[in-house]
Amino acid sequence: MERLTFSLRRQLIVVALLLLTLPWAGCQFVREMEGALRHGQAQTLQATAQAVAAVVGADTQIIYPYPDRLSAPAEERPSVHAHPATLPIAIDGYAEGWEGTPALTLQSQNTELALSIKALTRDDRLLLLVQVKDNEVVYHNPGLSPEPNGDRLVIRTWQADRRQDYVIATAAPGSVRARAASRRTRGMDPGKIRGYWQDAVDGYTIEVEMPMAMTGGRLGLYINDVGHGEGRNVVTLGNIRPLRASSPPWLIYTSDNLQAALSLFDKQQVNIQVVDRDGWQLASAGAISHRADGNTFWLVRLLYRSILAEETLPVPPQSETPGKAAPAVIEEALAGTAENLRFRDPRNANRNLLLATAPVEGAEQPIGAVIVSQSGEQYLSLTDQAFSRLLGYSLLALGTGVLGLLGYASVLSFRIGRLNRAAHSVIANDGSIQGVFPRSRAQDEIGELSRAYADLLAKLREYNDYLRTLSRKLAHELRTPIAVIQSSLENLEHTDASPQQHQTYQLRAREGLDRLKAILTAMSEANRLEESVRSNPRRDLDLVPFLLEISAAYADVHSGHTVRFETGSEQANVCAAPELLAQALDKLLDNAASFAPLQTPIVIRLEAADDHWRIAISNEGPPLPNELRDRLFEPMVSLRKGDAGEVHLGLGLHVVRLIAEYHEGRVFADNVAGGVRFTLSLPGDGG
Repeated sequence: MERLTFSLRRQLIVVALLLLTLPWAGCQFVREMEGALRHGQAQTLQATAQAVAAVVGADTQIIYPYPDRLSAPAEERPSVHAHPATLPIAIDGYAEGWEGTPALTLQSQNTELALSIKALTRDDRLLLLVQVKDNEVVYHNPGLSPEPNGDRLVIRTWQADRRQDYVIATAAPGSVRARAASRRTRGMDPGKIRGYWQDAVDGYTIEVEMPMAMTGGRLGLYINDVGHGEGRNVVTLGNIRPLRASSPPWLIYTSDNLQAALSLFDKQQVNIQVVDRDGWQLASAGAISHRADGNTFWLVRLLYRSILAEETLPVPPQSETPGKAAPAVIEEALAGTAENLRFRDPRNANRNLLLATAPVEGAEQPIGAVIVSQSGEQYLSLTDQAFSRLLGYSLLALGTGVLGLLGYASVLSFRIGRLNRAAHSVIANDGSIQGVFPRSRAQDEIGELSRAYADLLAKLREYNDYLRTLSRKLAHELRTPIAVIQSSLENLEHTDASPQQHQTYQLRAREGLDRLKAILTAMSEANRLEESVRSNPRRDLDLVPFLLEISAAYADVHSGHTVRFETGSEQANVCAAPELLAQALDKLLDNAASFAPLQTPIVIRLEAADDHWRIAISNEGPPLPNELRDRLFEPMVSLRKGDAGEVHLGLGLHVVRLIAEYHEGRVFADNVAGGVRFTLSLPGDGG
């Protein structure tokens, strides 16, 4: 199986994959933007809720047309909740037009008798739809008695602190009118209550219309179900009891003043609800619109909604009582605290609903609450176009970045491959260096690598050349003393040689051995130069007496030259290793004596330069060749042609540079008039 190589191009492809973080960053930006817009929208809804609460709370009769209801205890009996009629309804006993109207449903515990009551308001009229589930309908029989003796509906209202019962019964399906349940009750006008009785599949339906003013703000209903046969048992079912003299439950309905107040806020694409202190919805205005901005491409909008979808959002809580708001929604508002809520739209998981609740303040405590709700689409549509542009720019940047990186990777790979091919073409199979490595002129890291590699190969070629010449030099150097030793030993083997000749031959053999020893010593120095330099500690040293002593000593050694020391300073303190400094000066003075003609001076000059002390050794002689001036201090580089009695491996000036660098200084050479000058610069000690 071929091993997968992780080439530079593949590495850059991996790096290019990091650009995929751009869409992630874009999604995070969209979420942050959505959060900011949602927060702003929530603040707007809250402001609307508080404005509505202030308007409807300015007059308590807007919410409570009958002020007694505000101070009445909480009603335990089920109340009839009447909503404003939105469709025209004909009083014909049928349920057309009542669709969607919440119903008060009551069920008999001992029989299958069931009662459903729906109520609507239209202008100043109250409409009732009473649906009775009764397997055995008994109609009124006028022949038995003038009083209703069959199944009947009793409507109880409250006027002048007195109950008023109206009875609706009929001898056959059709139009009906109410009649007073008792003739002793004054002020009743049953003729204003009219309706229609219709048979149904499992019972009958009574549709009634009556003036709202007749209710007195309270409404109770019950039916009497009369059985057939002996005894004619009567079963009663309703939200009131027939014999109870107390007032019936409050009729919950929307007052005209409240509806007019809400109409001021009916054009804000929000749904506004006003609930009383018991949670009954008193009025509602506006509708939630889920319509999105049609200018955004549907796929982008779908992607946008998917990014913002939050499955953890709860769905709106539902109330167990039709017509009432869920307690979890309004409990904070009824406690006097405004609140913002957010739910997931149960009809679409990608949509959410914003709710703002605010208390309607009364004299002492909240008397109701306002609920303002709006679809999240209203503020999300504002960001659709921004998201579309962001998505387009991100894809454009992503594509440009990927293409750019691939192109750059290709160029980089080609340049590195060309560098590799050039290296292989320069280095032959036997390890020798052939030809010239091309030097790149690019001013970047690869260009610098190319030039450094070219310099390295050039030095390596010179070193190899030196090694090749070194073998010849060593062969030449070794051949002569070996030949001397061999010839001396052969002559000593002749027994007829005189004692004087024996001594001569022994002296020549010893000189040959000394020369071999010198060659081996020079070769071993190359292996321990740096170690010997680093092993010498530095200490405070005054260069003036030190150089005076050196110049005097070397004046005796190099008697063929005049060694002269010059300085204008009386003291020159440095931190140096005297032994190493003497070794460096020995190399420089020996080098000067080698190239200076006899009887010419060698001048040692000490002078200050900035915070350094410079020791310059000048001599007359041939100038330094320009091509070697910068390489004089490299190892294995020598200008000497080779003397018969000395061995030169090109390490002297290299040792001087190592010593200078060890002292944090430097050494350099330049041509002067009639000769050359080597300068050793050392940092001063500050003293």
